[in-house]
Amino acid sequence: MPKAFFIDTTKCTACRGCQVGCKEWKDLPAVPTKQTGTHQNPPDLNPFNLKLVRFSEHMDKNGVVSWYFFPDQCRHCLEAPCKQASSVEGAIIQDAATGAVIFTEKTAKEDFEVIHGACPYDIPRLNPATKQIVKCDMCVDRVKANLLPMCVKSCAMGAMNFGERADMLKMAADRLVMVKKKFPKAQLC
Repeated sequence: MPKAFFIDTTKCTACRGCQVGCKEWKDLPAVPTKQTGTHQNPPDLNPFNLKLVRFSEHMDKNGVVSWYFFPDQCRHCLEAPCKQASSVEGAIIQDAATGAVIFTEKTAKEDFEVIHGACPYDIPRLNPATKQIVKCDMCVDRVKANLLPMCVKSCAMGAMNFGERADMLKMAADRLVMVKKKFPKAQLC
């Protein structure tokens, strides 16, 4: 049965623990960033940041700023459009045991624009040095060792959850019932 993430944005404090945990586990290099007057840093996913906490700042009519945070990464679609768009055998595979959509080194032979354009979430990135297309791999090495993906393990607030897809859907539905008591317009995405 496929695994899935459930991200409870009502619990996320944008600490970036998931972002840092991913980067450290994957041994990805630091990326120079620049302060632009927002907390969004780095500004977007890149070949060396496969997980990113997105910041969305809104000011209401009274001048009060509200922040919304969303830990962004590959969704590991059940029927992955990126895999369907692939023209290179073995470049994009879906692990039968976990459902993880995995980009292999063969993605260097793919047309990046085709693969990137197929993703409805704007996730795949091109590594300019290797020409490989990269993204989150669900820490499939950890999952197969009965460990949590590093982003989930690193989440101190419990916003990141991971497990069997059916269990995550139930957890999300149960949580939505509770959240709607305070935020009636809350919904699952």
